[in-house]
Amino acid sequence: MRILQFGRSGQVATAVQAAAREGVEVVALSRAECDLRNPDAIRGAIQAANCDLVLNAAAFTHVDPAESCPDEAFAVNATAPGVMAEACVARDLPLVHLSTDAVFDGLTDRAYVETDEAKPLNVYGRSKLAGERAVLAHPRAVVLRVSWVFSRYGRNYVSFMLRLAREREVLKVVADQFGTPTDGEALAAFLVATAPRWAAAPSGDPTFGLFHFANAGETSRFDFAKTAIDRDPLTRASLEPTTQAAFAEPAPRPPRSPLDTAKLREVFGFAPEPWRSAVERAADRLVATGAIG
Repeated sequence: MRILQFGRSGQVATAVQAAAREGVEVVALSRAECDLRNPDAIRGAIQAANCDLVLNAAAFTHVDPAESCPDEAFAVNATAPGVMAEACVARDLPLVHLSTDAVFDGLTDRAYVETDEAKPLNVYGRSKLAGERAVLAHPRAVVLRVSWVFSRYGRNYVSFMLRLAREREVLKVVADQFGTPTDGEALAAFLVATAPRWAAAPSGDPTFGLFHFANAGETSRFDFAKTAIDRDPLTRASLEPTTQAAFAEPAPRPPRSPLDTAKLREVFGFAPEPWRSAVERAADRLVATGAIG
């Protein structure tokens, strides 16, 4: 089983490479090896690859800079996945693409299901939604929406909060934004384990289409951070709740965007772990290795 992966050093991209087991080879392309702003480079990489599946684990993920760089955000998050889909269709290869909860406006009183209307609030969300639509035009495509991804790899919310809590006396954390954290390592393990099934599945198989992938349960950014910070004996900071409005960020965020994973369980039999235990495990690993930042 050979996977061609766009993205090499990002959080999920690194986790997928670490999760690759015997019989599964991941060939990961860095930005230097394939610039996603270059459609010809994308086509060439897929045409030349000896692979059974293509995984797009790369994206323009900088939410606030996307407001002032919409062309680059759309080039990487929308145009590039569309080119991947076209190239995969030409070779009859399955394509797996990662998306985001930011496609929703957050004005909900329940967890979002895949059939809910997407209404992104910012450029990042709009670019990712356009990418979803381009990918799903491919009959053997999978889009996995994830949210608040964390792991022991790369910079993420858990590692960032752990570092700040060691540096500051008081740490103000947003308490009025709610969602479902996603264990990036569990996501990577799922992708690697399911890759052979996608590779063998024909068009129209129920394993293709749009799915939500996240841990079980819903939490606030504040409790998400507190759960991680409480695992670190070197924490200095006391946490204080604050609001999204107090940060005055350029890009508006959805106030509540939990993801319902019932379809994932129904099709794949995958039961997500509760978010709290997954966050505690990741924080413990980061603290033990000193890999916070």
